[in-house]
Amino acid sequence: MGALRTVLLVLTGLVMATAAASHNYGEALMKSILFFEGQRSGRLPSTQRMTWRKNSALRDGLDVHRDMVGGYYDAGDNVKFHFPMAFTTTMLAWSVVEFGNLMDSELQHALEAVRWGTDYFLKATRAPGVVVAQVGDPNGDHNCWQRPEDMGTPRTTYSVDKQNPGSEVTAEIAAALAASSIAFKSTDANYSQLLLSKAMQVFHFANTYRGSYNDSIGQAACPFYCSSSGYMDELLWAAAWLYKATKVSKYWNFVKENVHYISGGVEFGWDSKHAGINVLFSQWVMSDPNNASPFVPSADSFVCTTLPDSPDKAVSYSPGGLLFKIGGSNMQHVTTLSFLLVVYAHYMKAGNKVVNCGNVVADPSKLINVARTQVDYILGSNPLGMSYMVGYGQKFPQKIHHRGSVLPSIVQHPQHIQCHDGDNYFTTSNPNPNILTGAVVGGPAQDDSFKDSRYDVAQSEPTTYINAPFVGVLAYFNKAS
Repeated sequence: MGALRTVLLVLTGLVMATAAASHNYGEALMKSILFFEGQRSGRLPSTQRMTWRKNSALRDGLDVHRDMVGGYYDAGDNVKFHFPMAFTTTMLAWSVVEFGNLMDSELQHALEAVRWGTDYFLKATRAPGVVVAQVGDPNGDHNCWQRPEDMGTPRTTYSVDKQNPGSEVTAEIAAALAASSIAFKSTDANYSQLLLSKAMQVFHFANTYRGSYNDSIGQAACPFYCSSSGYMDELLWAAAWLYKATKVSKYWNFVKENVHYISGGVEFGWDSKHAGINVLFSQWVMSDPNNASPFVPSADSFVCTTLPDSPDKAVSYSPGGLLFKIGGSNMQHVTTLSFLLVVYAHYMKAGNKVVNCGNVVADPSKLINVARTQVDYILGSNPLGMSYMVGYGQKFPQKIHHRGSVLPSIVQHPQHIQCHDGDNYFTTSNPNPNILTGAVVGGPAQDDSFKDSRYDVAQSEPTTYINAPFVGVLAYFNKAS
């Protein structure tokens, strides 16, 4: 019986290894970047590859006499929430900074995705003392099931200023601009310098006029993207990226003086930057005993709270092996934490370092292997044999919660679709007519089950901040495979 069990385990391992080996990470990388073209707002370029999408929201900003055309819709709705959009841009830029040399021909498309965000944030920060924090009334938008090309809901512009500050969103925009300045440094030096100069200005504004955007535009941001972790982590995150971009000591000093605001563990995403700050700073201080604390110990804590066999594990895993963390849209945690594992593994390898989690010794390869299991699960190595990336593999979600994907394109249906005219398309059992190629959805339940249903928003809605870190992870595995 014992021998049979051993054989079965070996066979299971071979099957899983075969499934993992069969994944085309290069194809997945290409599609993960292509997804961002489906989220574009504004006037689309002639190079647009996702051709069922057309121009939209060309009057954004007119209510405040500003040009706010462009940017990204964050998920399946038509609102431009700048807080998660800025985090998306930061993570796209970080993907390029760490792994751009592994992207081959996709690097240009990745930079285009970054630039679609940064061009927009240059508009949002153009007026001195004012930062546009959001465009679109979310309550009106969520009441209608309309294509972005047909929107008739209020395109209200919400801003923060000296009297009504919003340090979370302004600092995250500063981080996005600073990280992107590094991404463009070798290919467009003038643009890189423009982004860096603006990042420094926006950080100064965010830090000088401190306050939560919950209090300034809360009626628009909440309950959709309320800040629950405060704004100090965003200020530290922005300072960290400015230090990486400039090596100017005042940014390093800012982080050191405020380091008590940073905790260890697995908190990282559009609202909380703690683990990201610790991993980012660990690169510079890993071999510096005078400055290693608290960044390296906290980054080690992140590892120990993430690995499935660690005694300090603070996340859970499904029977099929998918990481789970409390909070909606679970794939956002899977992709961000996998990204940090791969990045920290790189830093550990360069520093000849391992992490001790009780009796578990984690070397760089262990972190990489855990990240690979998450990537492979997303791409189809899971109990359902389903890819959670739309358009990748033979089996993927067909009824995602996304207005542009659910409603027929203007090419197929040129007539205007009014506010509730799209309801019938939402309720139908038919697959979505438009393939939002590359979109990673919120993902399965913790028992590995999945409802391919537009009604289950947490499982079926894609977001930009799920895909952004996945771009970097896929670039790494494309070359490591």
